[in-house]
Amino acid sequence: MNWVNRSLGALWGLFAWLSFGLAVLFSLIVVLVVPSAERRQKLVTWASRMVFVLPLVDVRVTGMDNLPPDDCVVVANHASYLDGPLLKGYLPWRFNFVIKGEMRNFAPAHFLLRRSGSKFVERSDVRGSTRDARQIVKAALAGESLGFFPEGTFQKEPGLLAFRSGAFAAARKSEMPVVPVAIRGSRYVLPAAALLPRRGPLYIDRLPAIAPGDADYETTRGLAEASRQRILTVLDEPDLLAGEAAAD
Repeated sequence: MNWVNRSLGALWGLFAWLSFGLAVLFSLIVVLVVPSAERRQKLVTWASRMVFVLPLVDVRVTGMDNLPPDDCVVVANHASYLDGPLLKGYLPWRFNFVIKGEMRNFAPAHFLLRRSGSKFVERSDVRGSTRDARQIVKAALAGESLGFFPEGTFQKEPGLLAFRSGAFAAARKSEMPVVPVAIRGSRYVLPAAALLPRRGPLYIDRLPAIAPGDADYETTRGLAEASRQRILTVLDEPDLLAGEAAAD
């Protein structure tokens, strides 16, 4: 029966990729033909959720009340290519995501992401990085809700990396609360080197916000570390910085 289970798993994985492809195609059509930015974002958010709804992925969201009704900054751990579509589909449409600048090199992806509200941060060029950081702060000051993966990347091995400071500097300059979000299960469903996803539940834990006036909000570094520690309290992965500290 193992070969039957493997075959069924492969068929499900192919259908999941088909669902993703249909969502991307729909989103490309939307960003090409819909003139309203708000309408585009709402439709792309819907399409992102369909990536998980169509193949019947069990997505469980907790902490719904922890997301403020007004503008805020969301920061989440990053473990898989699934994390971006997952948060896009299960956060309110108003959130614009900050993405690594390398995505500018892939024209269709860059066009789709830019037209659906995403921002880009150059990481390898100092001048470009400074320019992009100013644009993100400007967007935050204008009242845009932003989503970040402050680790900046993910790796094959489980564990939470250090958080970069950009998300937290933008939040403090615009005086917006920061909502830490823990994503669980995505590393299992789509590991870094996997060709096909596996069936399994996905969890999105929206944790209590850190707001202006809180002790943890006083410095950018303190805000980043407080957010990171809140994610670690529910994340079923190790703290990779703890290992570095022990080595020192």
